[in-house]
Amino acid sequence: MKKQELTNVMRICAQKKAEYKPHYYETEEAVSGDVVARMIGEDPAHVFKTLVTVGKSGKNYVFVIPVLSELDLKKAAAAANEKNVEMLRSKELLPLTGYVHGGCSPVGMKKFFPTFFDVSSSDCETLIFSAGRIGAQIEIKPSELSKVISFGTADLCREEKE
Repeated sequence: MKKQELTNVMRICAQKKAEYKPHYYETEEAVSGDVVARMIGEDPAHVFKTLVTVGKSGKNYVFVIPVLSELDLKKAAAAANEKNVEMLRSKELLPLTGYVHGGCSPVGMKKFFPTFFDVSSSDCETLIFSAGRIGAQIEIKPSELSKVISFGTADLCREEKE
């Protein structure tokens, strides 16, 4: 993203009078979340990635977890009250959400899906996640984010192996 323009996510936040801080970084393609955290000079523990799943029922769910963590599908299924969930195929992401891989945000999808943030987000004063396109992130307090979308919190990440 050459110029620091507003994304739809930023417009939605502004429309809902939710305060946020934009972060921009230079890249043309999707990069890993820890690379994004380094590029914007933030602690990876406060930078989150947005993952879209499909449940056994056929319903979609959004899970937002720290960039260095992996989604535990069993925990995700329990949070969504589903028998099981699996990751949405990459080619299905854009038609379903309006976002590309590496630029997916829990805010502003074509349709709202039940959304869960990892419980570790409760320890963060602010959350940083994609602003809806590669090269842009937003930083927002959970109380401000709740003006924009409804979301739950749950233990969603795989345990670290010793």
